[in-house]
Amino acid sequence: MIRTILTYPNPELKKKSSPVTIITDATRELVRDMVETMYAAPGVGLAAPQIGVHQRIIAIDISDKSEPPDLIIAINPVIVHAEGESYEEEGCLSVPSYAANVKRHAGVIVKGLDLDGSERTWKADGLLAVAFQHEIDHLDGLLFVDHLSTLKRELFQRKARKAAEEMQ
Repeated sequence: MIRTILTYPNPELKKKSSPVTIITDATRELVRDMVETMYAAPGVGLAAPQIGVHQRIIAIDISDKSEPPDLIIAINPVIVHAEGESYEEEGCLSVPSYAANVKRHAGVIVKGLDLDGSERTWKADGLLAVAFQHEIDHLDGLLFVDHLSTLKRELFQRKARKAAEEMQ
Protein backbone atom coordinates (compact mmCIF):
# COMPACT_ATOMS: atom_id res chain seq x y z
CA MET A 1 0.00 0.00 0.00
CA ILE A 2 1.36 3.40 -0.93
CA ARG A 3 1.51 5.60 2.14
CA THR A 4 1.45 9.39 2.43
CA ILE A 5 4.91 10.90 2.77
CA LEU A 6 5.08 13.57 5.46
CA THR A 7 6.57 16.85 4.31
CA TYR A 8 8.37 19.73 5.96
CA PRO A 9 7.45 21.37 8.36
CA ASN A 10 5.43 18.44 9.80
CA PRO A 11 6.61 18.08 13.44
CA GLU A 12 6.48 14.27 13.17
CA LEU A 13 9.64 14.47 11.04
CA LYS A 14 11.57 15.86 14.02
CA LYS A 15 10.82 12.94 16.36
CA LYS A 16 13.43 10.30 17.16
CA SER A 17 12.53 6.73 16.26
CA SER A 18 12.56 3.70 18.55
CA PRO A 19 14.59 0.56 17.87
CA VAL A 20 12.73 -2.44 16.50
CA THR A 21 12.84 -5.11 19.22
CA ILE A 22 11.14 -7.91 17.30
CA ILE A 23 10.49 -8.34 13.59
CA THR A 24 6.84 -9.29 13.15
CA ASP A 25 4.42 -9.70 10.26
CA ALA A 26 3.42 -6.07 10.92
CA THR A 27 7.09 -5.07 10.47
CA ARG A 28 7.24 -6.92 7.16
CA GLU A 29 4.00 -5.26 6.02
CA LEU A 30 5.40 -1.85 6.98
CA VAL A 31 8.55 -2.55 4.95
CA ARG A 32 6.47 -3.63 1.92
CA ASP A 33 4.52 -0.35 2.19
CA MET A 34 7.73 1.66 2.54
CA VAL A 35 9.27 0.05 -0.55
CA GLU A 36 6.11 0.53 -2.61
CA THR A 37 5.88 4.16 -1.45
CA MET A 38 9.58 4.82 -2.20
CA TYR A 39 9.37 3.39 -5.73
CA ALA A 40 6.09 5.21 -6.47
CA ALA A 41 7.44 8.60 -5.32
CA PRO A 42 10.04 7.91 -6.93
CA GLY A 43 12.98 8.10 -4.53
CA VAL A 44 16.23 6.31 -3.73
CA GLY A 45 15.51 5.98 -0.01
CA LEU A 46 12.78 6.18 2.58
CA ALA A 47 12.83 6.04 6.37
CA ALA A 48 9.84 4.86 8.40
CA PRO A 49 9.39 8.29 10.10
CA GLN A 50 8.72 9.81 6.68
CA ILE A 51 5.44 7.91 6.64
CA GLY A 52 4.71 8.68 10.29
CA VAL A 53 6.04 5.44 11.82
CA HIS A 54 8.73 6.07 14.43
CA GLN A 55 10.66 2.83 14.09
CA ARG A 56 14.31 2.56 13.07
CA ILE A 57 13.79 1.11 9.58
CA ILE A 58 15.14 2.37 6.26
CA ALA A 59 14.80 1.27 2.64
CA ILE A 60 17.37 2.24 -0.01
CA ASP A 61 17.71 1.45 -3.70
CA ILE A 62 20.17 3.59 -5.65
CA SER A 63 19.93 1.55 -8.87
CA ASP A 64 18.58 3.41 -11.85
CA LYS A 65 15.67 2.22 -13.98
CA SER A 66 17.97 0.43 -16.45
CA GLU A 67 19.37 -1.83 -13.72
CA PRO A 68 17.60 -4.52 -11.74
CA PRO A 69 16.56 -3.27 -8.29
CA ASP A 70 19.21 -3.44 -5.57
CA LEU A 71 17.00 -3.00 -2.52
CA ILE A 72 18.52 -2.65 0.94
CA ILE A 73 16.33 -2.91 4.03
CA ALA A 74 18.14 -1.96 7.23
CA ILE A 75 16.53 -2.31 10.65
CA ASN A 76 18.17 -0.46 13.55
CA PRO A 77 21.01 0.74 11.30
CA VAL A 78 24.05 2.29 12.96
CA ILE A 79 27.07 3.88 11.30
CA VAL A 80 30.04 2.12 12.90
CA HIS A 81 32.74 3.75 10.79
CA ALA A 82 32.89 6.84 8.62
CA GLU A 83 35.71 8.38 6.63
CA GLY A 84 36.46 11.01 4.07
CA GLU A 85 34.33 13.90 3.00
CA SER A 86 31.85 14.44 0.22
CA TYR A 87 29.82 17.46 -0.75
CA GLU A 88 26.93 16.39 -2.94
CA GLU A 89 23.55 17.81 -3.85
CA GLU A 90 20.74 16.15 -1.89
CA GLY A 91 17.01 16.24 -2.14
CA CYS A 92 14.37 14.56 -0.02
CA LEU A 93 10.87 13.20 -0.52
CA SER A 94 9.90 15.04 2.68
CA VAL A 95 11.33 18.33 1.38
CA PRO A 96 9.86 18.49 -2.13
CA SER A 97 11.12 20.98 -4.73
CA TYR A 98 14.30 21.80 -2.83
CA ALA A 99 17.86 20.51 -3.11
CA ALA A 100 21.15 21.70 -1.66
CA ASN A 101 24.76 20.61 -1.31
CA VAL A 102 25.36 18.80 1.97
CA LYS A 103 28.65 17.84 3.58
CA ARG A 104 28.73 14.11 4.39
CA HIS A 105 31.25 11.32 4.88
CA ALA A 106 32.49 9.82 1.61
CA GLY A 107 32.41 6.29 2.96
CA VAL A 108 30.55 4.53 5.77
CA ILE A 109 30.19 1.10 7.28
CA VAL A 110 26.69 0.43 8.57
CA LYS A 111 25.54 -2.41 10.81
CA GLY A 112 21.95 -3.42 11.27
CA LEU A 113 19.47 -6.21 10.78
CA ASP A 114 17.88 -7.41 7.56
CA LEU A 115 14.22 -8.34 7.34
CA ASP A 116 14.99 -11.88 8.51
CA GLY A 117 16.58 -10.51 11.70
CA SER A 118 20.09 -11.47 10.61
CA GLU A 119 22.89 -9.04 11.43
CA ARG A 120 24.26 -7.38 8.31
CA THR A 121 27.16 -5.08 7.53
CA TRP A 122 27.05 -2.75 4.54
CA LYS A 123 30.16 -0.98 3.26
CA ALA A 124 29.15 2.04 1.22
CA ASP A 125 30.69 4.90 -0.68
CA GLY A 126 29.42 7.48 -3.15
CA LEU A 127 25.65 7.79 -3.48
CA LEU A 128 24.98 4.75 -1.28
CA ALA A 129 27.03 6.27 1.59
CA VAL A 130 25.09 9.53 1.25
CA ALA A 131 21.78 7.63 1.17
CA PHE A 132 22.62 5.69 4.35
CA GLN A 133 23.59 8.89 6.19
CA HIS A 134 20.51 10.76 4.92
CA GLU A 135 18.05 8.00 5.89
CA ILE A 136 19.67 7.34 9.28
CA ASP A 137 19.36 11.08 9.98
CA HIS A 138 15.59 10.71 9.52
CA LEU A 139 15.59 8.12 12.31
CA ASP A 140 17.11 10.75 14.59
CA GLY A 141 14.64 13.47 13.62
CA LEU A 142 17.03 15.28 11.27
CA LEU A 143 16.44 16.49 7.73
CA PHE A 144 19.18 17.30 5.23
CA VAL A 145 18.32 21.00 5.60
CA ASP A 146 19.45 20.74 9.24
CA HIS A 147 23.00 20.30 7.88
CA LEU A 148 22.93 23.59 5.94
CA SER A 149 24.56 26.79 7.09
CA THR A 150 22.35 29.09 9.17
CA LEU A 151 21.93 31.47 6.23
CA LYS A 152 20.98 28.73 3.73
CA ARG A 153 18.61 27.12 6.26
CA GLU A 154 16.89 30.48 6.89
CA LEU A 155 16.52 31.07 3.14
CA PHE A 156 15.00 27.60 2.76
CA GLN A 157 12.60 28.16 5.68
CA ARG A 158 11.50 31.50 4.23
CA LYS A 159 10.89 29.88 0.83
CA ALA A 160 8.95 27.01 2.48
CA ARG A 161 6.76 29.41 4.50
CA LYS A 162 6.01 31.44 1.38
CA ALA A 163 5.06 28.29 -0.56
CA ALA A 164 2.78 27.17 2.31
CA GLU A 165 1.08 30.59 2.39
CA GLU A 166 0.47 30.46 -1.36
CA MET A 167 -1.21 27.07 -1.03
CA GLN A 168 -3.75 28.40 1.49
